[in-house]
Amino acid sequence: MTEHPTSHEGRRPLAARPQERTRPRQQDAAPATAAPAAIPGPAGAPRAPGAAPAVAVTPDPQAAARREGDRLRFVGAATRRIARGIDLDEIVLGLCRASVPTFCDEILIYLRDPLPVGDERPVEPFVLRLRRSDRLRLGEGDADALHDPERLRPPVIDPQADLLPVAELCEVLTGGALGEVLRGVRPVFGDNAAARAALPELLGPGRPAPTGHRVILAPLRGRRRVIGSAVFVRTSGRVPFEANDLLVAAQLATHTALGIDKAVLYGREAYIADELQRTMLPDSLPQPTGVRLASRYLPAAETARVGGDWYDAIPLPGSRVALVVGDVMGHSMTSAAIMGQLRTTAQTLASLDLPPQEVLHHLDEQAQRLGENRMATCMYAVYDPVAHRITVANAGHPPPVLLHLGGRAEVLDVPPNAPIGVGGVDFEAVELDAPAGGTLLLYTDGLVESRLRDVWTGIEQLRERLAATARITGPDHAPPLEALCDDVLDMLGPGDRDDDIALLAARFDGIAPNDVAYWSLEPEDSAPGRARRLARGAMARWEMEHLSDEVELLVSEVVTNAVRYAERPVTLRLLRTDILRCEVGDDSPQLPRQRRARDTDENGRGLFLVNRLTRRWGATRLSSGKVVWFEMETRGQ
Repeated sequence: MTEHPTSHEGRRPLAARPQERTRPRQQDAAPATAAPAAIPGPAGAPRAPGAAPAVAVTPDPQAAARREGDRLRFVGAATRRIARGIDLDEIVLGLCRASVPTFCDEILIYLRDPLPVGDERPVEPFVLRLRRSDRLRLGEGDADALHDPERLRPPVIDPQADLLPVAELCEVLTGGALGEVLRGVRPVFGDNAAARAALPELLGPGRPAPTGHRVILAPLRGRRRVIGSAVFVRTSGRVPFEANDLLVAAQLATHTALGIDKAVLYGREAYIADELQRTMLPDSLPQPTGVRLASRYLPAAETARVGGDWYDAIPLPGSRVALVVGDVMGHSMTSAAIMGQLRTTAQTLASLDLPPQEVLHHLDEQAQRLGENRMATCMYAVYDPVAHRITVANAGHPPPVLLHLGGRAEVLDVPPNAPIGVGGVDFEAVELDAPAGGTLLLYTDGLVESRLRDVWTGIEQLRERLAATARITGPDHAPPLEALCDDVLDMLGPGDRDDDIALLAARFDGIAPNDVAYWSLEPEDSAPGRARRLARGAMARWEMEHLSDEVELLVSEVVTNAVRYAERPVTLRLLRTDILRCEVGDDSPQLPRQRRARDTDENGRGLFLVNRLTRRWGATRLSSGKVVWFEMETRGQ
């Protein structure tokens, strides 16, 4: 890579370098015994004929040293300000605020559009877009006061008003003047031959551009390629740039370009991490019968949004639902990847309708297959709205809290067991009452544990917070579920966010016994006819005669298919809530599939009718067979 002119390696400090000369060298000047040498006028113009000879002024070494010291202090402060930025806008803003008004009166920053990321091949054509433009806005008569400390007013930075009317976009042509300046990397003054042609190309045709030493065009080169340019401008009321100011501009451009490179890479990694975390967590929760759900997820920090905490709600056969909350050790992308694999495994195991303790056992085996030290905690619960019972198995996770309808908050006594990944341990499940109106809270340890409190202190504070919230709504009304989740998170103090937080709340509505009809049918040819009569009777009791014909037809088709393959009794269950759900179970593991029957076929149209007449339907394989179900709207036709 071409060595940058601002590198300090192998060079003397700026303050120790000889001052750039703008007058003839001493050996070319007249001897000391001769008449005083004339000093060129502005821009090196010779003295006019007949004019009084100018007196040679000896440069002040102390003044030159002070100027060089000021430059070094400015560069140090400016680079520190630029380095504080963590994203693209902060870095660009840092350059603008550091440069205006200390170094220049206006700055224009152009960046490649789009910016290449890392080793990506840049998109063609090479287009520069004006990213930011800041200027020093002075009131009338303030131009002279800018350099008078006694009259200096606080500077006003105006990013909206441009000193130069410039174009928003610029295409860098191959072989053009702007392309040559950018390829050269080094900053140049406006009176440079290449810069005189490059500035109109950058700012736009027909737009006025500063000339001479009042403008510096500095390419912004990142680690591998030029990513933009910066234009520093001084107005006529200010001393023009000096030769050493090119070194200052080079330092600012180098630090800014490298910072932009890192910010773009960081932004890409943060985007990937956010997408990974988002895809690992459910987009929305299901709406199973007899239970209402709400959830929250908070990362450990805004700058590291990935972690190993997850939650899930999985509908199961028989209107049941599996509630899962887990926590993989750490909050890195590796933890998020392991969490995604464990969550997928839990969903697969839930679809097999395994008991909670068996699910944890298989998750433990999966964690060991993923590698060493793949540790995680998990809480797996299955809620049955018909039986009003919940079965819970725990793998080293904080215990759930049950908020009763009357306002009492109870920490459930669930065996803690060992975490997932330990291996060679048995998991124990317990079955508990799930009263209607109660709220079960599953959470990760980030909610109750921090550097300022231990986990059991946090659990007690959570229990008290839930009880206090319930007292506000009264003993006969459960708190709104979404508001309850927000209120729980409000208990966190400023120093309590040491880890990710996953929260899953389930409100147990249950299904009343008079809304459930259940029968067992022998696998005989008369079973479909009996199923039709039972379904018609249930529709009459529930005053839903408008659905009787359709329900009889669909129940007959599904039961007929079950009797054909079953060897044990077939179960038929109807559940009435805001929808009507029918479930037919048998001991055959073969799942039915819909197919298009030909005109000459006598069979194959049952599932076609189910698909056309129902709200939705499905089939779930169980360890002891399968369940075919369908749902219908309960509104009148």
